[in-house]
Parts: sequence; structure tokens; C-alpha cells
Amino acid sequence: MTRSGKSKSPQAAATALRAPSSDLASDKATALALAAVSRETEQRLDRYLDLLLAWQAKTNLVAPSTLPHLWTRHIADSLQLLALAPSAKVWADLGSGGGFPGVVLACALAGTPGAKIHLIERNAKKAAFLREALRITCAPGVVHLAEIGDTVDRITGPVDCVTARALAPLHQLISFAEPLVRQGAKALFLKGQDVEAELTEAAKCWKTECRLHASRTGDGWIVELDRIERRG
Repeated sequence: MTRSGKSKSPQAAATALRAPSSDLASDKATALALAAVSRETEQRLDRYLDLLLAWQAKTNLVAPSTLPHLWTRHIADSLQLLALAPSAKVWADLGSGGGFPGVVLACALAGTPGAKIHLIERNAKKAAFLREALRITCAPGVVHLAEIGDTVDRITGPVDCVTARALAPLHQLISFAEPLVRQGAKALFLKGQDVEAELTEAAKCWKTECRLHASRTGDGWIVELDRIERRG
């Protein structure tokens, strides 16, 4: 609310959020040097972030501390997954939240025939944001407002890749993704520095074929899984 008691418009809210941040243009240049995209994709991502900044004033979509670095911390972090699954067209993003990596991937794949991103989100406000993000970017996706465990094995048609970011411990992500990986999907999970401990814990319940890739955008890791099998 303003001092006059009137709510700010989405545009005013976005401007207010931008004002104290560092130069987003510089952050954008750094991000696109890490993960280059077409001009069309860049324009879609610009519209997406404008929307995110407007909604951030009323719905917590990303950590406020990351707002000055939206492009490097969130956009480039999501885009790097494409290089690990270059032929994937149909993706399932678990717990999509503010749209990372799901909406970013949808923006990048908008010109690819047959591309589709399934965005699974249980929070109604965030699901509404995701639908609007797909609409204004004309990105190929569908939002599932549901619990992850109730939705993954109900997705119709093949899925090439399943993703998750900042959602749950690895052993739980594996449990969610197992139905899709069993049908041929690759799993790509963005994790932090404690990935080795999470792998050790997951190994108590799961046998996997795992590869670790150092993140291009920080100290984290990407866990790549092509096979999942429950122990015992």
C-alpha cells in the first residue's frame, strides 16, 4: 500500500522492486554470456521477468536477496540444463514455483516443434502466475495445479526430461521422478553444495546411474539420472 492507502499498480510495484537493485542490464549480459539464447528467446525472458517483478510484490516467487541477480541466479541457472538434454522436447518440472527452470525452458523451446513443458505446482497463487507467464511469453506449456505425487504418473504421452530446483531432498525427488524415468525420461536436478550427502542418503533406498555436473552459475551441482531402481 502507498501512504495514501492506494495499492500500487503492477508496473509501479515492479519499478519499486528494481530501484534498490544493482544494474540488471549488467547481470543480464553476464548471464547471456554463460548461456546464449536467440533474440526471440531473450524477448520472451524479458517479458517473463517483468511479470515476475510485478507479482513479487504480492507473492513471494523468489528470495528477495536474489532480485538484483535474476538473470544469473535464476535464468542462466535454468538454461544450462538444455545442454545436458539437447534433444529433449517434452519436459516435466516438479514444483515449478516461480518458473525456474520450467518457464525458462518453455521460453527457450518456444520455436521447437513438439516442445511442451509440464509445470507441476501445488500452490494456487504460484500456479496462476505460471499460467500468466506462459500466456504472455507464448511459451509451450501446461500448468498442473496438484500435488506432485498425484500428478507425475498421470502425465499423458512420453516425457524426455524431468527437472526440479530447490524443491526437496534428493531421495524424495528420485521417488517423485521414478515413474517417468522408468518410462525413459532423463532426470536433471539442480542441487547445492551438499549434494554428496544427499547422494549418500538416497543410495540407502535407490540404485541409480548418476552423473554430476558442476553448475556454471555458482557452487552447486546438477544431478543427472538415467536409471532409477528401488532397493529391496
